[in-house]
Amino acid sequence: MAFDGIVISNVVSDLKKKLIDGRIYKIYQPEKDELNIVIKNNRDSYRLLLSADASLPLIYLMQLSKENPMTAPNFCMLLRKHINNGRIVDICQPNFERIVEITIEHLNELGDLCRKKLIIEIMGKHSNIIFADESGMIIDSIKHISHMVSSVREVLPGRQYAYPPSGDKISPFLVDREYFDSVIMTKPCNVTKALYTSIVGFSPLAAGELAYRAGIDGAVSVDALDAVSRDNLYQSLVCLIEDIKNERYTPLIVFDGYTPIEFSSVKLTMYQDKELRFKEDISSVLDEYFYKRSAVTRIRQKSADLRKIVATAIERTSKKYDLQIKQLDDTKDREKYRVYGELINTYGYRVKQGEKSFQALNYYTNEEITIPLDPVIPVMDNAKKYFERYNKQKRTYEALSKLTVETAEELLHLKSIQTFLDMSIDENSLSQVKEELIMCGYIKGKYGKKGERKKLKDKPLHYISSDGYHMYVGKNNLQNDELTFKFANGGDLWFHAKKMPGSHVIVKRMGDEELPDSTYEEAGRLAAYYSSGRTNPKVEIDYTERRNLKKPAAAKPGFVIYHTNYSMVAEPDIRDIKEE
Repeated sequence: MAFDGIVISNVVSDLKKKLIDGRIYKIYQPEKDELNIVIKNNRDSYRLLLSADASLPLIYLMQLSKENPMTAPNFCMLLRKHINNGRIVDICQPNFERIVEITIEHLNELGDLCRKKLIIEIMGKHSNIIFADESGMIIDSIKHISHMVSSVREVLPGRQYAYPPSGDKISPFLVDREYFDSVIMTKPCNVTKALYTSIVGFSPLAAGELAYRAGIDGAVSVDALDAVSRDNLYQSLVCLIEDIKNERYTPLIVFDGYTPIEFSSVKLTMYQDKELRFKEDISSVLDEYFYKRSAVTRIRQKSADLRKIVATAIERTSKKYDLQIKQLDDTKDREKYRVYGELINTYGYRVKQGEKSFQALNYYTNEEITIPLDPVIPVMDNAKKYFERYNKQKRTYEALSKLTVETAEELLHLKSIQTFLDMSIDENSLSQVKEELIMCGYIKGKYGKKGERKKLKDKPLHYISSDGYHMYVGKNNLQNDELTFKFANGGDLWFHAKKMPGSHVIVKRMGDEELPDSTYEEAGRLAAYYSSGRTNPKVEIDYTERRNLKKPAAAKPGFVIYHTNYSMVAEPDIRDIKEE
């Protein structure tokens, strides 16, 4: 996550377009370090979020409003007194720092027109929201910083506001070839660090992207770069700065599966193996990113107990399966003992008591074999002993042949539950996974008759193919059953990752016409993506008509059998498939 100067310049650009000349309608402070300001402009209302939270400082236009506390804190009351109904006349980003200045014009107590500044510093644990007059005198701040807290500068009422020191960095708009060669390219560190420690507003993410565009490993030392590599890096830097100057931003979110991992205002070409979702403006990016990050974190926390239960069950079932396979392997010589018993009954009358073995012709293979004997017991009793061993191993084999299949199916079912726990992105889908665990006896709970079961309102994922066909994806095993055996018609197409846990994908046919190849390919990609093989470069997919599927009696949820199918290989990449 990089809320750097580039992202802030994009935020400022958007705020200027939407908020300049807007009137401040409401101000409230839902958290101790956060302000929400409602601004009306050109018949539109905007909710501006300002947060100086040390762990998550932010500024953007949010979609959802937060609850207004019953009692407003002092800082909020001060702002209401001075700038409520004020007009926003300017928004700027001084020196490309992680600072936003909002200039507000309002009438004072005497009716005179005057200006105030709301300054938001987005600087990690040093973040702050400062209210100052036109001359820069601090009226108040959401955090008071005395000389005992910071020896660099005080942020207190009555003090003159000063910008935080930028150190040896300079604005990207001042970078030229001489500074690049004499300063950036002489630092004793790697390329990425040399860039972000020399240019104001550049984060490690932006510096890493520049190195990638130039075809350079960002972890390589600056000293290791040749003249061509340095020139490529400089040209990449110039192009990026030109894009910023001309406000050519590319707001996007980087997703790793279901989890957003980065956001940016420039295209991140270095994430070739991740999903990039582009947005119209940076506020939409930030709103979705932080909402989904918090949603993923919340679901992860809620599913922690279920994950532990499933992981324990998988470990226990795996050990049981390995033991059963070993025991089954021990019975592979059972036929040998039956043959020994028969040969002793046939030729044993010729063997003297006390012999430890004897040679006999195996009339099944016409080969001479040596049969071990226990010299303590009568010769013919050895036959009885071998028959007993054979019968015992035969019973073990017959029992384990069935048990290993059942245990393998149970293990596959548990792994499918684990996969769907990883795929759960909302509480409804998580609740259905929990319902399945109760139904299968892995956790205790009430699971009544069919008509008494809790109705969970959750719908499958819905996509539209490039040819206009509707494609549906189950979020869990219970939904897979519902989707395949109740929702789909006999002629609809069913897709699933071969021999691995995953979602059922149903493509609804339009009449009797054959699906286009592109729809087959997109449905296969969905089945690959929503499976345990999603991290693989390619996944084998089985597909067939719904009428060819059967669910065995007493089978686990999501389990089907089929004997007529086709196969294809698909990439687990769904970035260009439209989701409804």
